[in-house]
Amino acid sequence: MKYSTKLGDAVLILVYLALSPADSLTSDKIAENVSVSPACVRQLMSSLRKGGIITSVKGHPRPDLAREPCCITLLQIYRAVEGEKPLFYQNTHINPADSRSIHLQAALQDCYRQIQQRTEEEMDRITLQTVLERYRARLERLHASAF
Repeated sequence: MKYSTKLGDAVLILVYLALSPADSLTSDKIAENVSVSPACVRQLMSSLRKGGIITSVKGHPRPDLAREPCCITLLQIYRAVEGEKPLFYQNTHINPADSRSIHLQAALQDCYRQIQQRTEEEMDRITLQTVLERYRARLERLHASAF
C-alpha cells in the first residue's frame, strides 16, 4: 500500500517559503531543499495557490505565503493538496451475501468517521506557526547540545 506524502511535502515547502522570504525560489531550488522533484513542487504549489495558502506570479521566482503562518492550519494545507480525501479507506472487497461482513464494515465505517472528525479537529488547531516554532526549538536544542 502506498501512502501519500503530499501533506508533509506541502508543509516542507511552506516552511521553506516562510524561512526564505527574500530569496529567489524557483521550483528547482525548492525541490533541492525539500527532496522532491521540481514537477512535484510545481504541482503542490499550484494546489496551495488554488487553496489560497500561497501567492505567486508565473515567471517570477518569489512565491510567498498568502497569510501569516499563525493563520494557516494543517487542515487547510491538507485540504488544499488532498481535497476531501479521507484519511482511512473502507475495504470494499466484502462478500455482499455475508451479513456479518456488511454490518462489520458499517461499524468500522462509523469508527473511521469518528477518527476522521477528531483528526481534522486537531489538524485545525495546529498551524504552520506551530511547526515553525517546533522546528526552531529543535534547532536551538541541537545547537545548545553541540557546546
